[in-house]
Amino acid sequence: MDKYAFNDLLKSAGLSKKEFAEILGTTGGTISNWGNEGREIPYWVESWLHLYIENQHCKQIKEAITKSGVCDLMDQKSK
Repeated sequence: MDKYAFNDLLKSAGLSKKEFAEILGTTGGTISNWGNEGREIPYWVESWLHLYIENQHCKQIKEAITKSGVCDLMDQKSK
């Protein structure tokens, strides 16, 4: 993955480089250096970000289901 694809994926995840660094427990400078001057982006970053994005979608679905009250109705029917 090149730095342009990395930046696009971060944007899709709704993360800044600083936020991503905080999640990883590193510095924003480290993240900013990835893809520059022969410093490759670690191999696991692409799959990690895809999973992060997928997890965010799952959280949104869970929240929508919870707010809809469908789970409450199911609980009432089972009693």
